[in-house]
Amino acid sequence: MLDIIIPVYHEEGAIEKTLSLVCEKVKTAHRIVVVADYEKDPTIPVVMGFQKRHPGVDVNILINTLGPGVVNALKAGLRGASSTYILVTMADLSDDLSQVDEMVSLMNDGADIVCGSRYMKGGKQLGGPILKSFISRIAGLSLYYLTKLPTRDVTNSFKLYRQEKIQSLKLESRGGFELGMEIVVKGYLREFIIREIPTTWTDRTSGDSRFKLWKWLPHYLKWYFLAFKKGLF
Repeated sequence: MLDIIIPVYHEEGAIEKTLSLVCEKVKTAHRIVVVADYEKDPTIPVVMGFQKRHPGVDVNILINTLGPGVVNALKAGLRGASSTYILVTMADLSDDLSQVDEMVSLMNDGADIVCGSRYMKGGKQLGGPILKSFISRIAGLSLYYLTKLPTRDVTNSFKLYRQEKIQSLKLESRGGFELGMEIVVKGYLREFIIREIPTTWTDRTSGDSRFKLWKWLPHYLKWYFLAFKKGLF
């Protein structure tokens, strides 16, 4: 029923705990797809070791052949998905995996996209750069109130998608994590059913962030302004 896509780049310090948490927290039948840019990424031996120690867990390694970078890893993961639903989550332990089954329940009730939201009642963000958080919050809340986009946290990557809907979209993002925003905005314009649940996002405690605010900001702005195509209010 569910493919869990985890893009990685040198996440050897976090991936084993992430995989263990998926197994512990997600009760929905699933397979895990770890997407790496190249075969010698040091994350891969850790994943292979996990596979050997947990033969009953469906863990797969996918090498991204679309080009380097997180946006291509995400595209490769989405393109290679075969289950009814697709979850995108990170290997840095930032997402609350205990909410996945609730997200699946909303999909079973007819949603096409379910967004984890830090900026609705009950949601929160722990840590992370203040400026990045401020821009993200303003973007999400302004789209929610001005365009009626049905999520207050359009920039969060922690989202669940209906596979057939994703495959119907032409994905154009070239920067990074703005791909999730592109999907939500395009889905909104095509009248996909979008839901959100409050989530807690926790900044990573090990390794280096792959987020490049100033490099990717223009890409986010493209999808931000596209959302207004449906008109104010």
